[in-house]
Amino acid sequence: MGNTGLTVSALGLGTVKLGRNTGVKYPSGFELPDDRSARALLTRARDLGINLLDTAPAYGTSEERLGGLLKDDRDHWILCTKVGEEFTDGQSSYHFSPEHVRFSVERSLQRLKVECLDIVLVHSDGNDLAIVEQHGTLQALAELKKEGKLKALGLSGKTVDGGLAALPDCDLMMITYNPVETDQAPLLDACADTGTGVLIKKALASGHLNQLGDNADPVETAMAFALDHPATTAAVVGTITPANLERNVAAARRAVGN
Repeated sequence: MGNTGLTVSALGLGTVKLGRNTGVKYPSGFELPDDRSARALLTRARDLGINLLDTAPAYGTSEERLGGLLKDDRDHWILCTKVGEEFTDGQSSYHFSPEHVRFSVERSLQRLKVECLDIVLVHSDGNDLAIVEQHGTLQALAELKKEGKLKALGLSGKTVDGGLAALPDCDLMMITYNPVETDQAPLLDACADTGTGVLIKKALASGHLNQLGDNADPVETAMAFALDHPATTAAVVGTITPANLERNVAAARRAVGN
């Protein structure tokens, strides 16, 4: 992944559905899986070659659950979490101060039961430039990195201008990119030029992909689209359904010729 020293699978597993089923934008509702089902899903993901898990404080109980579920298998996984967004009583709130960044990282360390976080991203509210220029958020993460509490930092943003402003201070970026959402393509191009690692979010448009042609398989099309860009390190896709997990892995393998 860029210059981070981390090696990740081309497909990562998003884990919002392990901890939160309210205030989400998926086409249909779902029940949170019990621990047995969640553990089986993670085991299957590992057996299929996935080593990247994406979580966040805003994903309900996802961090706490992963901390328990992975306690006997921690060495296999690259864990990516975030700072900035909190989700309480059905509402998101955003906090980008250095004080909250430190609080959030320390809390994630405790929840995930690790001494060092692999990746920490800023969970933007869309005001990317303000985060980069006014709040000292990335600088706070850089200080925590110096202290050995995380290995790589970056921005999960929503704008090209904000992403470009953040790029010099980031080890990697998380970028929305799929066949129906291509606005951030210039940021992907910039990451390719600088050798910066990229995680693709919403590669399957949160389940809303359509209009890709009469004979097109939307998962195949979207996975190939996301992984074809030279900047892309991995696509992060969330699911709690083993069959969907296997389908996503097969599509990713075909996209990268594996």
